[in-house]
Amino acid sequence: MKNYLKELGPGVLVSAAFIGPGTVTACTLAGVNFGYSLLWALLLSIFSCIILQEMAARLGVVSQKGLSDNIRAEIKNPLSRFLALALIFSAIVIGNAAYEAGNITGAVLGLEAVFGEQHVSLLNFEVNLWSLAIGAVAFAILWVGSYKVLEKIFIALVILMSLAFIITSIFIKPDITEILNGFIPNNISTGILGVIALVGTTVVPYNLFLHASLVSEKWKGKKYLKTAKIELIIAIVLGGIVSMAILICGGASGLKGVNNAVDLAEGLKPVFGDFASWFMAIGLLSAGITSSITAPLAAAYVVKGCLGWQTNLKSGKFKVVWASVVILGVFCSSLKIQPIQLIQFAQIANGILLPVIAIFLFWVVNKTSVLGDYKNTLTQNIFGFIVIAIAVFLGAKSIYTVL
Repeated sequence: MKNYLKELGPGVLVSAAFIGPGTVTACTLAGVNFGYSLLWALLLSIFSCIILQEMAARLGVVSQKGLSDNIRAEIKNPLSRFLALALIFSAIVIGNAAYEAGNITGAVLGLEAVFGEQHVSLLNFEVNLWSLAIGAVAFAILWVGSYKVLEKIFIALVILMSLAFIITSIFIKPDITEILNGFIPNNISTGILGVIALVGTTVVPYNLFLHASLVSEKWKGKKYLKTAKIELIIAIVLGGIVSMAILICGGASGLKGVNNAVDLAEGLKPVFGDFASWFMAIGLLSAGITSSITAPLAAAYVVKGCLGWQTNLKSGKFKVVWASVVILGVFCSSLKIQPIQLIQFAQIANGILLPVIAIFLFWVVNKTSVLGDYKNTLTQNIFGFIVIAIAVFLGAKSIYTVL
């Protein structure tokens, strides 16, 4: 186990990516509104995430290419290839640019919970100082252009975030029997929107692209497949435990309703006093920073694959893509602009994209010409089919909700 812990990296980035401010808020609301009764939905989301991310990791290690690179190579019909890449480009690049504002705003909420709002005047505009600070941190970390540096930073942030939420969930002394009952599906129709929110915020399309690209950066050779699989399981299960801890905090808070995760600190003050704000601030800040780095990084990898660039983290073209996403996120967050139309477009595109990418991934990992002896087994195909069915349902519901 000690040797595998040393190999932590790509999986940690994936778990850090899905535990963003959106996940923190979704889990908080699920706990406040439904108690512990939706813990089974988080368990389902962890299972689905592991199945899809294992396929993406195996594709990256064996082919030594990212997911969008494989799509470009394997779809032979020019029109079909163009349509597929255009959908991916639109959903991931434009979508991540829209969501980046939410990631940065989430991190800002963490800082404001402790230090209050801080504004500065810039070019006759009143801008949020914390938004500029978070954007600068994300920019600086990505500018280094070193995978090993990114890896170490993310491991530190994930540990910090995990401790904040897990310690909080333990100290509030929740009812263990009720928690165990929460893993048994009961009256699903009542919390169907909560289920969709929990699974949808964990099984994220851009993570499939990010994971395949990151493992190809880290591991050169099929001998690392077992290591990659164990590493991703450890990281995603840890991410799932953190999500469950957030839900448990929401369920045990005694609050009747919250607008965001920061409000949860009020319900925890009887246990932690003023430290409640600090615990929530640390967790939310870490979640916001990690997501504000992974979203632009994933967008850059997608563009690289779609356009066939032979570049790396240090290349100018690669940096232009992620920098554009970060700058747009800072701009929207600092001026409190809500890019509603962009986000709605991204939700519709991602609603289509998740099942489409899941199906393509399922198809390509069954191709002997791509993976050879490492293609899917019968068991993997059964599990993959189940997850695709879930993805199709989530995608349809996501589009219906927006429209």
